[in-house]
Amino acid sequence: MREVNLRSVDLNLLVVLQALLQERHVSRAAEKLAMSQPAVSRALQRLRDMFDDHLLVRTRDGYDLSQRAEEMLPRLNGLLQEAGSLIQPQAFDPSRATGTLRMTGLDLEVALYIPKLTKVLHAEAPNLQIELVPQTADHFGMLDQGDVHFSLTGLAPDFAVDQFHRTVIDRMNSVCVMDKNNPLAHGMTLENYVKCRHGMVSITGKGPGWMDGVLKSLGHSRRLSLRLSSFMSVAEFCEGTDLVFALPERLAEHICNGRDLVMRPMPEEIPVSDIRFYLYWHERHHHDPMCVWVRGKISELFQGAV
Repeated sequence: MREVNLRSVDLNLLVVLQALLQERHVSRAAEKLAMSQPAVSRALQRLRDMFDDHLLVRTRDGYDLSQRAEEMLPRLNGLLQEAGSLIQPQAFDPSRATGTLRMTGLDLEVALYIPKLTKVLHAEAPNLQIELVPQTADHFGMLDQGDVHFSLTGLAPDFAVDQFHRTVIDRMNSVCVMDKNNPLAHGMTLENYVKCRHGMVSITGKGPGWMDGVLKSLGHSRRLSLRLSSFMSVAEFCEGTDLVFALPERLAEHICNGRDLVMRPMPEEIPVSDIRFYLYWHERHHHDPMCVWVRGKISELFQGAV
C-alpha cells in the first residue's frame, strides 16, 4: 500500500470533494462553494489524480459516484465535521457543566469574597465543582503551571507579567486595628503611632512591609514586634495586647467583628492608601470557555468595586 505524506496533500481539496460527491455535479458544487466552475473542474482533476479514481462517473442521467466515492463519502462527512468541531470555538453550557474550577487565595481573602462567588456560580452551574487550593508563597507560579484557574491576591507578579490577566474585585483604604483598651484607641498621632509596638502580616515572608516604606518617606521608622503569615490569626495576637496592625479596611472589619478590637484611622500625615484586591488568571486559561463564563460572573458580582 502506498504511504501518503499529508504534507504533500492540499487538504482544502477535501472540502471541494465533499461538495462534488454530495451534489454529483460540477456546476452545482461550484455554486455551493462560491467558486468558479473551471476552478472546481481543475480541483476535480487533481482529486482524481490524488485518489487514482474517477470519483464522479458519467451515466445516461448525468453523473454518479464511483464505488470508491460511495465508500468514501460517509467517512469524508465525518472527518470534515470533526475538523469543524476542532476549529469551532467551544461553547460552555453552565447548566450541564461538570468540570472543576480551581481557585487559590489567603484564608481571610477567600472567606470575604469567594462564598458570594460560589453561590452565583452554583446557581447556574449546579454540577460545577469548585476547589479551593491552599495558597503557597508562589501563587503566581501556581497559575503559571496551570495548577489553578484563578488566584485572589493584592500582590503583583514579578515574572512573565505579559502572561497574567487580572480584574479588580475590591479597593479600600488601610486602617489601624488594636485592642479596645489600647491608649491609641482614644487618640493617635504620628509620633505615638511610630513609637507603639507593631504587628504585620507578611504574605511572602520577605522584606519590610508597605507601611515601612511609607514611614521611611516621612523620615520615620517603626518598631516591628510580630510578623504573621496569615490574616486569620491577627485577632488572637492583637486582642489583650498593645500591638497595632495596619490592615486593609474590609479585612479589618472582618477581623474585629465580635472581638475586643477596634479600628481607627491612620494618622493624618500618612497618605490615604488605595489597596486593591485582584483576581488573576493566566493566558493559558484566558480563552477557556469555563473561565470566560466565570469571569463574566465575577464582573457582574464585583462591578461596583472599580
